[in-house]
Amino acid sequence: MKKNLVLAPGPTQVPPEVLAASAKPTIHHRTPQFEAIFADTAERLQRVFQTQSPVITFASSGTGSMESSVVNLLSPGDTAITIEGGKFGERWGQLCEAYGVKRVPITLEYGDVVDPAQVEEALKANPGTKAVYATLCETSTGVLSPIPALGKIVSKTDAVLVVDAISGLAADELRADEWGVDVVIGGSQKALMLPPGLAFCSISEKAQALMASSKCPKYYFSWEKALKALADKSTAFTPAVNLTYALQASLDMILAEGMESVWARHARLASALQAAIKAIGLAMFSKAPSNTVTAVKVPDGVDGGKIPKIMRDTHGVTIAGGQGSMKGKIFRFAALGWCNEFDVTTALSALELTLTELGFQVAPGKAVGAAIAAFEG
Repeated sequence: MKKNLVLAPGPTQVPPEVLAASAKPTIHHRTPQFEAIFADTAERLQRVFQTQSPVITFASSGTGSMESSVVNLLSPGDTAITIEGGKFGERWGQLCEAYGVKRVPITLEYGDVVDPAQVEEALKANPGTKAVYATLCETSTGVLSPIPALGKIVSKTDAVLVVDAISGLAADELRADEWGVDVVIGGSQKALMLPPGLAFCSISEKAQALMASSKCPKYYFSWEKALKALADKSTAFTPAVNLTYALQASLDMILAEGMESVWARHARLASALQAAIKAIGLAMFSKAPSNTVTAVKVPDGVDGGKIPKIMRDTHGVTIAGGQGSMKGKIFRFAALGWCNEFDVTTALSALELTLTELGFQVAPGKAVGAAIAAFEG
């Protein structure tokens, strides 16, 4: 019998307590009993997002919440700056174009990190900009964006700062209010330790004010409907009841650990992965590595497409390959959510075996030893 370990950047491993919560009998969503559960999750999500602003919940993928930020903040013909340094930054541009928004892209090479000065220059060149769209962790490259610096710049203008934190939320540090982030997008299947199916969105007062002038078509993803329902401890449309049970259980675990400790744990696991990668002669891909995703360059002479396949199908460890133009050129680890030191060392053992099978010689235990040394350091 082969056990399976998931160290991919979502979906991630789900704790037994969370799975058990999701299996409780489904109750009707328009009842005081469910309203109490939903109100509890909405209030505690604010602590995860580090905001006093309301956090709304959609039954959708994270992309649904991304789309909601475009249709509720903007109108056709409006200008938005999109930071595009990977597949998910590019998605911001694609969403803007889908609704007739004038997109001003800041295009980066995959693996590069945006210079805040680029955003400042783009805002000066486009004084009517309504929104700046950024990504906390670009999942496709493992790059961490300088969100605090972007917040300082954007907050001096009439534009709002919208951050896709779908993969990075509760893994990389994010302080929405302190950093001047107006809208934070989240998803359930990453460090929140849930199955896919829930998307979240925190909305500042500045962003709520911009809603009034938006003329993009919207119905299900209407923030006005969602905020009105939230005030009544509910959702505008049928919620994912059992996933909400699971969310309550995951928030129990996250907030019992404490956000500072959660961030520190992810940093510790990521640092050990990075130390191990360097110890066996491989190179990091990201020029600004995140705690969410560790992206690694495939060594010369190795078929990069086979690394995730052999690790998954032969050794029972799921990681991710490269996306888009990086397919076959990088592979990606994500020690997200319900992960500990032994998950990291197990995955590194599988990597050592896989690389050796593909002709890249690794001294047995070298990567694992480097990770253990990092944990002890």
